[in-house]
Amino acid sequence: MITCVIEYEIDPYKRAEFEAYSRVWGQAIPRSGADLIGYFAPHEGSATRAYGIYSLENLAAYEAYRARLAADPLGRENYEFAKSERFILKENRTFLTLASGPHAPWVTP
Repeated sequence: MITCVIEYEIDPYKRAEFEAYSRVWGQAIPRSGADLIGYFAPHEGSATRAYGIYSLENLAAYEAYRARLAADPLGRENYEFAKSERFILKENRTFLTLASGPHAPWVTP
């Protein structure tokens, strides 16, 4: 299993646009075959740093997922929305594997 972490630099005055973009990915990413962990907008600290995080089986599955996402009408519309509104200033992808597992069960404090 690999996890893709997309680090975004966003326009701090267009946070609402980034959040709308994120909600669309909440629908399009899972139906294109990735396990979406979530999209995260700034809350405290940096007003420009945001993340999208999802997991897939391997890099071959990632390539197939990207093709499905690009062919999805909702995905295409979202890419065009980001392009026209210009709220994403930079975007970097990192692929990670879990190093800390297996984890103990979560306990309510």
